[in-house]
Amino acid sequence: MGEGSGLDKLFFEFASESRLAILRELLSENLKMQEIARRLDVTATEAFRQMERLSAAMLVKRQPDGTFAISEYGKLVMQASSCLDFISKYREYFSTHDVMRLPSQFVNRLSELSNSELCTDTIANLNKAEQAFVDAKEFGYGIAEGTIPEHMAPKMEAQMKRGVNFKFLVPLSRLAEHATPIPAPKNVHAKGLGELPAVIVLTEKFGGICFLQVGGKVDYAGFFGDDPALLNWLKDLFMFYWESAQVLF
Repeated sequence: MGEGSGLDKLFFEFASESRLAILRELLSENLKMQEIARRLDVTATEAFRQMERLSAAMLVKRQPDGTFAISEYGKLVMQASSCLDFISKYREYFSTHDVMRLPSQFVNRLSELSNSELCTDTIANLNKAEQAFVDAKEFGYGIAEGTIPEHMAPKMEAQMKRGVNFKFLVPLSRLAEHATPIPAPKNVHAKGLGELPAVIVLTEKFGGICFLQVGGKVDYAGFFGDDPALLNWLKDLFMFYWESAQVLF
């Protein structure tokens, strides 16, 4: 058999927590061997051995001033591995929820959810979504199972008078089930999707996503927070579906 792509060797290097710790430290600043040993609380001999392995793997490089720096290749590998780190952290959740419903470009960016919080309490998450729309100052976007709840209409009317813009995406099949849908408040824009990819709430300062369970059911367990990376990821995902959805009103 051939040597393969080298991915097995890369994973072997990452199997060491000490080597991972060194790479994380070097992402922040260049360090001398003595400082690396001190921060990892290991002997100089052990630090040297680990740096030799990382250098051979082209993940770090020695600088003219004697310090060690993470290589450009090392930075790229660490960036890519952050997605695996996030998925592994929540492996129980991802083993029962279907993230692959989303376009691959967003699956590849899952690490942008790293600073969000996983919440599995259905009622708490529904309350978070409603409160987010009430607190919105600029916009409120959502991908939901059905039409706007009746009790939310007055609250949204008040928000729209303050200039808040609302956009919603809902499954076309779900709308067909309602012979007499609740009239939409003024200045709320809605479009229909062929199928529900996930449940999303997003404002300028808070967001969350509940991935569907394997099989397509919604349990409203998902990731929420106010981290800018999360909000940017959610906005990009929402607009991806919005651009190709069918206009309803």
